[in-house]
Amino acid sequence: METSGIFTQRFLEGLQKLVDHHHFIYPRIPPQGIYFEALVERAFKQVRQPATRVKPTTRNAPRDDLNVGNVRLSLKTETGLSTNPDFIQITKLLTTEKKPWTGESLINRALQHLSRYDYILMLRAIWRLPVIHYQLVDIPVTLLRSIEVADLKPVGKLADQQSLGADIYRGEKKVFHVHFDASDRKCQIRRLAVADCNLLFAWDIQPSD
Repeated sequence: METSGIFTQRFLEGLQKLVDHHHFIYPRIPPQGIYFEALVERAFKQVRQPATRVKPTTRNAPRDDLNVGNVRLSLKTETGLSTNPDFIQITKLLTTEKKPWTGESLINRALQHLSRYDYILMLRAIWRLPVIHYQLVDIPVTLLRSIEVADLKPVGKLADQQSLGADIYRGEKKVFHVHFDASDRKCQIRRLAVADCNLLFAWDIQPSD
C-alpha cells in the first residue's frame, strides 16, 4: 500500500481513527454517504497546512463532494454484506437524463461527470465477522475514463427503453463492466479489480456487541 497525491500517511491514519471512533457509537454500521464525507472532511482539517482550504460542496449536487485546496474529491462507499474484497462495484457513478438514451449521449455524460473530479476515494467494508475489514481505495479517474471506448449494447427486457452495458478492456484485459440502467438512469461500474486501483490503507476492526 502506498500513499497517493493528497492522501498522506497522516491523513490515512487520522481517517482510520475517525472510522474506528464511529464504531463506538454505531458498532455494526459502517459510515456511509454524508457520514463518511464528514469524516473525510475532518481528517483533512486535522492535517491540513494553514493555507489549505477544506470545503464541502453542495450536498446531492452532481459534482465533487469535497475541495481540498484546488483538488476536487468524489467520495464513495461500498459497505454491504456482499462487498467483494477483490472487486469494486460503484452503484451510482452518476445519474443520467432519460433522453436522448443513446450510447453516444450516455458516454458523453459520463465523461463530462468524470471531468469534475481529480480523485475518487472509496471506503469499503468487507464483513468477516467478528471483524470488519476496511479498505481505503483511490480509484483512478483515468481508468474510469476508459468508458470512452465502450461499445454499449442493449441488455434487459424493458419494452420502452433498454438498459445499455459493455465490458471495458485495456488491450486484451477486461478491467470493468459499465452499465447504464434504464429503470433508474444510474450509471454503474461493476467488477473493477481493487488490484487495478490504488489500495491506500487497510485495517480490521472488531465491533463491540
